[in-house]
Amino acid sequence: MLLTLAVAGYRSLRDVVLPLDRLTVVTGANGSGKSSLYRSLRLLADVAQGRAVASLASEGGLGSTLWAGPEAFSRAVKAREAPVQGTVRRDRVALKLGFASEDFGYAIDLGLPVITRSAFARDPEVKVEAVWAGPVLRKANTLAERKGAGVTVLKAEGGRETIITSLPPFETMMMHAAEPGGTPELLALRERMRAWRFYDHLRTDRDAPARQPQIGTRTVALAEDGRDFAAAIQTIREIGDADGLDAAIAAAFPGSAVEIAESDGYFRLAMRQEGLLRPLQTAELSDGTLRFLLLVAALLTPRPPPLLVLNEPETSLHPDLVAPLGRLVAAVSRETQVIVVTHNAPLVEALAGEGALVHRLEKSLGETEIAGIDPPRWAWPSRG
Repeated sequence: MLLTLAVAGYRSLRDVVLPLDRLTVVTGANGSGKSSLYRSLRLLADVAQGRAVASLASEGGLGSTLWAGPEAFSRAVKAREAPVQGTVRRDRVALKLGFASEDFGYAIDLGLPVITRSAFARDPEVKVEAVWAGPVLRKANTLAERKGAGVTVLKAEGGRETIITSLPPFETMMMHAAEPGGTPELLALRERMRAWRFYDHLRTDRDAPARQPQIGTRTVALAEDGRDFAAAIQTIREIGDADGLDAAIAAAFPGSAVEIAESDGYFRLAMRQEGLLRPLQTAELSDGTLRFLLLVAALLTPRPPPLLVLNEPETSLHPDLVAPLGRLVAAVSRETQVIVVTHNAPLVEALAGEGALVHRLEKSLGETEIAGIDPPRWAWPSRG
């Protein structure tokens, strides 16, 4: 389980260290930084896929994603007794992302590139990475460290060894130093990060893939856009929690049930509802009904991930569906860690009633702050 998420220098997240639980809810007003926190988690996942630099480029590049305010606020500025003014920078420009779990931690520091004549001179560079044992980085518990182009690891028999001396600045240690024989901890951590799942774009529009018949193959994890929806439901029926699936649908839509029809390898989902003489095809379902069914397929996966992140899952849902969704999310969090990002007060209340750790984001002077928390201990790896 992730215990801590740390972000510095990313959009409105100037310096945030957030404790996490089995079920964590991130809420706040529009513009408070919820989306930035969600994107920072996705960026960490992209590190393990080798896509961190490309993901930042898709957001407008490092310059567009960096914290836009001063390095720090004086007491007078915080008290609104003085205006916000630029000052001489003391530290290097950096976007830092990291997390600590029950066994390992990881952090990455991305910065401005060295001036070259390359056509890719705007790409950010990986300056430092570290993997450590335990919740807080220390020199003694560092398992692997990357500084510049070099990667040094802790050897099993003791002592440290430099295993890479020319790692390109656009590549990560997690992609090139994770090997079963020499660095099993890096490999295990990378594969765990690759298994994180994110859902924030489950399409329900008229042309959504979930509304169309699709070739069906065993699907243990619903695609992010829901394109394999019918196959995912059938997979749950055959190798997952079929009773839980039926119960979740009945709790939200009393007297209803879903069924999968197969024809020439194509799967089509239909929903039987009380009082109707024929089942409704997915093309006939409302956006809210389809979204709830998609969330059921995502949550009741037969292969639970180590981390499941839902971004505004309540979109298009009727208020009556919020409580059943909250109960389902809470039940799933007993098997896998879940983070829910939402501004929906009833969903926050429902999840809080199920024991969720709730973080309320606020914004002051353009900076995201978390109300009422005692930040966990955290240390960033040094470039020096």
